[in-house]
Parts: sequence; structure tokens; C-alpha cells
Amino acid sequence: MSDEVKKNTIAIVCGGGPAPGINAVIAAVTVKAHRHGWEVLGIYDGFSHLAKGEKKFIKLTFDDVARIHTLGGSILHMSRFNPTKSEDDLKNVYETLKSLGVTHLVTIGGDDTAFSAAAVSDYAMKHGGSINVVHVPKTIDDDLPLPDGVPTFGFETARQVGAMEVQNLVEDARTTKNRWYFAIAMGRTAGHLALGMGRSSGAMITIIPEEFAKPKVSLQEVVDIITGSIMKRWSNGRDFGVAIVAEGVIEKIEQKDLEKMGNVELDEHGHIRYAELNFGEILKNAVQAELKKYGKKPTIVSKDIGYELRCAPPIAFDIDYARSLGYEAVRFLRRGKTGAMISIQNELAVPLYFEDIRDPETGKTAVRRVDVNSVHYRNARGFMIRLEPEDLEDETLAKEYKMSKEEFGKRFEYLFD
Repeated sequence: MSDEVKKNTIAIVCGGGPAPGINAVIAAVTVKAHRHGWEVLGIYDGFSHLAKGEKKFIKLTFDDVARIHTLGGSILHMSRFNPTKSEDDLKNVYETLKSLGVTHLVTIGGDDTAFSAAAVSDYAMKHGGSINVVHVPKTIDDDLPLPDGVPTFGFETARQVGAMEVQNLVEDARTTKNRWYFAIAMGRTAGHLALGMGRSSGAMITIIPEEFAKPKVSLQEVVDIITGSIMKRWSNGRDFGVAIVAEGVIEKIEQKDLEKMGNVELDEHGHIRYAELNFGEILKNAVQAELKKYGKKPTIVSKDIGYELRCAPPIAFDIDYARSLGYEAVRFLRRGKTGAMISIQNELAVPLYFEDIRDPETGKTAVRRVDVNSVHYRNARGFMIRLEPEDLEDETLAKEYKMSKEEFGKRFEYLFD
């Protein structure tokens, strides 16, 4: 490649929530760029300062990043600030980057950050194309539009740490007897993390939004599914367990039921702030009330699992994977390319261009959801303890519900429509 006529400067922006491996990407970008004589600026707090015209950054050197790849969190911190909500914000981001001498931008984040990166790329091209942009896919939700079998970095660490936590909960429930835990797992619109944790830990049941074919379901339907698992376990002489519910199930709940849960707040990108809705407690109270009808009074404890996964030190897989993504992101930019999310498929670096990963309906970055027809999901479902169509003919189970077989079948047949 010919020598650059002007000084090339890469800015790194981290958006969204933390995920294990971010620092490994930052380190790889810095090392690879410096080896070619490029400067690297680490921008603090995502797009939030850039949108205000503020220059809060650090010039990253080899010494700054030498050992950060093993650390959780992000040395540049994070922000969910959305620069696409305002044309002025987008302009300020672009102008501030230009005033810093930035020629290339690496964004690290999930679907919202990918959309913001695409907006910056589009703005740059409309105004001379003087900042080339590449996005590195990061999220413990694993929901970016990568090919099947290609994870987002951070997911495998989150799954491992989350599965260990669920295993501990199962043992606690077994030891203390007559106890269930409801683990609410992170996953805004997709159930990958919840399902991965459930499969790996041997949870009794995992509920994800993708299993509901209807656009909306009642809270009672979710309650009936969980209650069915508890009652089926009870009929087999086991009075303990763990149910994992992906937080994205909230998005499936009918509006009238959501309103009963309390005030619904939205974040910068228009998503429900799940932390403001104590979904686990809502499910706990509803299930306890349902079980009381059948004379069952287990201890139920709700627990959110997510924040403790996001800044865990990355496992070896995510360290290696994130470093490779950072390295390939710089190679992509050095070839004069722009406007893509970098991926690694079959040991090859493959750019996925922003225009090809947009959802045609929303215009935003597409979301990869769990394929409920896949072997992966079918196997996970096969290990769960939950009501199945053949259970509607089980007189013993019907008696646990204090119903006749006919009453039992009529009451729960709707779950299998």
C-alpha cells in the first residue's frame, strides 16, 4: 500500500452497555494502527460529548493498551446517547471528529450503536466522505444480524458466567427445598442469552419472546407456562427449580397488562427501561397467586441476571475473538473501505455493509432472533420441564391442579394453539 499523504487518525467510540471483550478490541485497534503510523484517539462516554462539541478523549499508545485485553468493562466508559435523534447532534459529532483530525472511526456496540455508526457514515459521505467508518459488533444479547453460528463478542463470556450463577441457584433451591428462583435474563428483543444460560445450566424452563407466534400475549399466559413447569415438577416429587425468563418477554406483554405493572419509561433509543419494571417480582406475585389456587405455597425468589455479566473479565474465546475483530477493523479501513460492520466467518474477515443489515420496515439495524425451528432451540426445548400437549390427558397432573381431566384440558389447551 502506498504511503499516506496525510496523517491518519482513528477515533474509537464505545456505545450501549458493556460487554466482555471491549478492551481487547480497543487494544487491537491501537496496536494495529500504530504499527502503520496511525494515531488513535479513545473517545470517552460514547457519542455523548461529541454531540455537544466537547473534546473528551485520550491519545492511546502501546503502553496504554498493553494488558487491557484481559480486563472487563471499558477503559473509555460507555454511553447510550443517540446522536441520530437530532440533525444538530449528528452534525456536531461529525464536526467535532473533524476538528480532532479524525480520518477514520471505529465504533464498538450493539444494534443501536451500529445504526448511529451508519448515520455518521452517511453524513460523512454527504459532506465529502472524509471520515471512513467501521463497526465492531458487541453485545451479550447476541442479537446483531450476523450469520447463524457467528456470535457477537461478549456473548460466550456472559453465557458462561450466567450459567454458573443459575447452577448455583439450582443447588440452593435443591438444598433449601420447596423453593423456586425466577431468573430474569438480559435480552431486550431476543432470547439468545436466556436460552444459552438455560441450556448450559440445566434450568427447568426457559421462556423467550420468540416462542410466542402472536404479536402480543397476556401476562396470564406467561404465568400459566411457568406454573405448568412448577406443577409438573411437583407431580414428579420435585418441589424446587429455576425458571429463566428473557427480559424481552416484556415486549410481548399486552399493553393493558403492562400498564398494571407501573410507569413505563423509555431510553434514548425508545426502548423500555426494563430496570424500572420489576418484572421478576411481578411474575413472582402472579405465579404465587395462581399456585395458591391449587394448594401450593413454594418460596419464590426473583433475581435479575445481567449487569453482573456485562463487565466480567472475558474468557479466552472472547479475548481472542475481540482482538481479531479489532485487527480486521483496521485492515478494513486501511483498504480505503467504509460503512460496514466487520465479521469473521469461516476464518475470513467479511464486511457486512450497513445498507445490507438494515431492517426494511424500521430502517434501523436488523435484529437476529432465535429461530424456534432450529435444532438448537428444539434441543433446548426438549430438556425443559413444561406442559406439553400430551400432558392434557394426564389425570394425575390434572388432580394436582384439583381439576378433572376434561377441565384441565379445556383450561390449558390454548397454550398449544
